[in-house]
Amino acid sequence: MILPAVKLGTLALKTICKPIANRLKKEARLHPKFRHFIINMAQANHRFTTRMQRRIYGRSVDAVIRPLDEEKAVQASADLIGELFVFSVAGAAVIFEVQRSSRSEARKEEKRRQEIEAMMQRDEELARETQALKQKLDEVEQLARGRGLGGFKHGNATEDGNGKPG
Repeated sequence: MILPAVKLGTLALKTICKPIANRLKKEARLHPKFRHFIINMAQANHRFTTRMQRRIYGRSVDAVIRPLDEEKAVQASADLIGELFVFSVAGAAVIFEVQRSSRSEARKEEKRRQEIEAMMQRDEELARETQALKQKLDEVEQLARGRGLGGFKHGNATEDGNGKPG
């Protein structure tokens, strides 16, 4: 029951985030200062990924890396911003779910602890009650012996196990 709800929630979250991410992309292309910032970010990302690819394939990393043209840089950064937004929202949803789950587990654990404590208290009460009944039984046996009723013993020692006198 919970897994389909989580999947449905994740799908809804992604569906809601896509238009917001697209709006961020559009605004990133239009605002001049932000545009300059994202172009620099895209160029740095391009250099980093190109160097990593060259290292992975065993090629020279000292070669000159041509920068992306301005439109490709804007597009790459806008896509990156959109994906980062979707990823951030999804990450926040996961963190929220983990915290909710841990709180739920903590409540369950507290309830179990209280149940165990109640059982232990009940066990102690029953032990005290048993002890009190043993004391009363001993008193009754003493009174019975004092009146000459010697056949009455603790643990039904005069019975043969079937409940009949021996």
